[in-house]
Amino acid sequence: MSVSAPLVLLLALVTSGVGALGGLGGAIILVPVLVLTGMPAAQASPLGLLSVASGSLAAGPMQLSERTVHHRLGVTTETAASAGAVAGALLSGLVSETFLIRFLAVVALAAAAAASLRRDVAGELVERPPDIDLGEERGSLAGTYPVADGATPYAAVHLPAGLAVMSAAGLVAGVAGASGGFIKTPATTEIMKVPVKVAASTTTFTVGITSAAALLVFAIHGRINLDHAAPVIVGSLIGGQVGARLQARFSPQVVRASLGVVLVAVAGILLARS
Repeated sequence: MSVSAPLVLLLALVTSGVGALGGLGGAIILVPVLVLTGMPAAQASPLGLLSVASGSLAAGPMQLSERTVHHRLGVTTETAASAGAVAGALLSGLVSETFLIRFLAVVALAAAAAASLRRDVAGELVERPPDIDLGEERGSLAGTYPVADGATPYAAVHLPAGLAVMSAAGLVAGVAGASGGFIKTPATTEIMKVPVKVAASTTTFTVGITSAAALLVFAIHGRINLDHAAPVIVGSLIGGQVGARLQARFSPQVVRASLGVVLVAVAGILLARS
């Protein structure tokens, strides 16, 4: 069954917008939905990574202006994530379509759990410094996070454990075509003790690199459908920006809980069809 380019554009726009609202990224919804419309999972996964890269570009300017991206932390963790993504992309070409569909279902369930269980890290509240001193500290994995009543200093810890989880997140991204952000953000918060806003912004800013690493493998293997690539990129860019602007109007907890229900339903349908 062939999926039309206008339908792909619409799905990319809607899933990117909803994904940006919930902080999970649209690809975790887009890839399973494309499979449900009849597209092979092996073809849908690269499109999901294109959506991830586009969403990362769309969110970048806003997150940089908020001083919530920690570049040194992002580059450090991205080294492990990109290696995992390349391995995942290579692995996805060796497994069956049934395995890919079932793997997508498991990833959707994991994302639903991550959306429901996400927590923030409580830190020491200090007087807010000048804006120039907010954000990351140069040459370290520490920084100062602005909050309503002041600021909270933080420093990333347990780096080896964090890098191990980032490798697993990259592997998932390469196989499933999702960003792996639903793994990377909780790991950065729970394991490395970085505030969730900084963790989410840094993850969103860097997942485009993870996607690019896996996309190189897919391009070499001729697995990127160019007819659908452009609609996915355009829809994801627009949807990501719309979702980011609407984010302040909705409760993140309610949005993530709703996304969790949708992901569980999608996973159930995928498992039934496989």
